[in-house]
Amino acid sequence: MSTERATYHHGDLRHALLDAGLELAQEGGPDAVVLREATRRVGVSANAAYRHFADRDALLGHVVSLAQARAADVISDTMDAVDPGLDAGARARARFRAVGVGYLRFAMDEPGLFRTAFAVPVDLSRAASPEAAGRAGRTPFQLLAESLDAMVDTGVLSEAQRPGAELLAWSAVHGMAMLALEGPLRDLPASAIAELAPRLVTMVDLGLGLTSEPADAPS
Repeated sequence: MSTERATYHHGDLRHALLDAGLELAQEGGPDAVVLREATRRVGVSANAAYRHFADRDALLGHVVSLAQARAADVISDTMDAVDPGLDAGARARARFRAVGVGYLRFAMDEPGLFRTAFAVPVDLSRAASPEAAGRAGRTPFQLLAESLDAMVDTGVLSEAQRPGAELLAWSAVHGMAMLALEGPLRDLPASAIAELAPRLVTMVDLGLGLTSEPADAPS
């Protein structure tokens, strides 16, 4: 038995490095995910890691997806807490709002993982990646999209207002998250953001239903 194998308890080295990468992201965000530090924590040489990840960016890419999966779990749990006794339309609307509340909850509870999950990706290529899916088998983006589809199906959002709605809703909630983590709202206690979250998602919900026609742009 080699020293390396004993260090991570006969586990799969790739998974051990991913776990270490997640820990680093949780502690310090995406900049803290360094391949050499991950190998040190696992107890293997840097050369051993290169059999699984070509470089630091390769490790970080997988950690991004896993961080998104963690976010999906928080969002799913928040959606599942919605009262099942509500009528179909009210429940669809409440589950949509729960997506935003769960997103903000994850941001405030896990700022390092949040920044890793949503500040690093340069496009939507991970939006449907199985690696970015949580326990429910859905990524955060899929949970948002499906909640909007349910609103259309139950008649609380029109088909005309559906296109692009996930991008509008995501932008609004992500904006508050970033203001709270890195902007002028960062001095507010987490409890204040938790109180504002339901009001924000209600505003987004009602705003989506106002009109399907673009407002006149200022000249």
